[in-house]
Amino acid sequence: MTFNNEISDVNVKPETRNHKGFFIQEGDYKLMSIDESGWALICLDDAVCHYVDPDNLKETKELIEESATI
Repeated sequence: MTFNNEISDVNVKPETRNHKGFFIQEGDYKLMSIDESGWALICLDDAVCHYVDPDNLKETKELIEESATI
């Protein structure tokens, strides 16, 4: 998946873990950035953020398009 430089609305795939190995809550997140080491910083709100593997992210608009075709 490719992300543009803007903040994107993303969802995490089931059983996604953060950089410390803990499962994170499924839901809508904002993709803030992808750092030099390859981790994506996503935030649920101003207080809850996680570093995750970008392969575990899916843009929210893609989910809407997929559900419309089902």
